[in-house]
Amino acid sequence: MNTATAAPKGYSATQIALHWGVAVLVAGQYIFKDAISGAWTAIREGRDFAFDPLILAHVVGGALILALVVWRLVLRLKRGTPLPPENEPAPLKTLSHVAHWAFYVLLAAMSLTGLLAWFGDVAAAAQVHNVLKVALLAFIALHVLAVPFHKLVLKNNVMQRMIRPN
Repeated sequence: MNTATAAPKGYSATQIALHWGVAVLVAGQYIFKDAISGAWTAIREGRDFAFDPLILAHVVGGALILALVVWRLVLRLKRGTPLPPENEPAPLKTLSHVAHWAFYVLLAAMSLTGLLAWFGDVAAAAQVHNVLKVALLAFIALHVLAVPFHKLVLKNNVMQRMIRPN
């Protein structure tokens, strides 16, 4: 965050759009992964595979996610992010901070390992990609479960910051 300015009250419209754009792209990557998985298996077994636009969509989607994550990081570092809710316990504030940075790392690593596997034919990158997809799903689940936790337990409306620009 730019230390010369105070933390913003909320996220900007661009930050919100990037968040939801990445969320939709990531969902698509999981939902439509079968085509690229099948193609990867065929390649590893020395078999041919038919062109499928979902393969191209997966590759382009991964590259786009990487670009949007970099854009999000730049905005985060330039504009900053809102402070955690005041009633959030200190350990949860720390956990939240670490989890958000882990999201960036996981998303970038998923994109990079996928691109390296596909274009570099690096089997180890594909294996790491498969391990990271499980970790990313766990982080997504935690992230989603944090919303009702904030609303019902901590009684704050943290979700509004990712809906309404400020």
